[in-house]
Amino acid sequence: MFYKDDRLALFIDGSNLYAAARTLGFDIDYKLLRQEFMRRGKLVRAFYYTALLENEEYSPIRPLVDWLNYNGFAMRTKPAKEYTDSQGRRKVKGNMDIELTVDAMELAPHVDHVVIFSGDGDFKPLVESLQRQGVRVSVVSTIRSQPPMIADELRRQADNFIELDELRDVIGRPPRDPRVASDRPTGEDAPEQPMAEVR
Repeated sequence: MFYKDDRLALFIDGSNLYAAARTLGFDIDYKLLRQEFMRRGKLVRAFYYTALLENEEYSPIRPLVDWLNYNGFAMRTKPAKEYTDSQGRRKVKGNMDIELTVDAMELAPHVDHVVIFSGDGDFKPLVESLQRQGVRVSVVSTIRSQPPMIADELRRQADNFIELDELRDVIGRPPRDPRVASDRPTGEDAPEQPMAEVR
């Protein structure tokens, strides 16, 4: 499905990809991810979407955002909203679907192939629109989790489904021992996306 002359764009739904990788038991190495897709075609842009808790003194995702920003990713962030649900539990809401969709639609005339790292069924209309514009669409998620992390309608609509678990050896790194893990990246080591519950 990938051709060397393809102009490629990556659209990474940060919380969705993090949750899928976490379910499969590995962390994403974003440097390796970018290199892998540069190898598969002509990478035009790699977008990363996440919501940030603005009112926290230290956000655990800030080191990742900074690292990605300095290492070839176009960052799309917005403030996450905190609220308390009916059971009194603290919840965080930070859906980035509209931002991802707008960027993909704007970039569509300039690319041949779009890769969406998300299993969210809300992206089905986006995939249909990109396909009508002549853009091939691959979706990266997993069906190997219980339940599967990808919506069936999204998987059926995509031109190509890439099982995240099959990319483990290419873009993954072994989970770090929490007793020696640092909150901040060292060298080329980008931290993981810590906000799986953000939607």
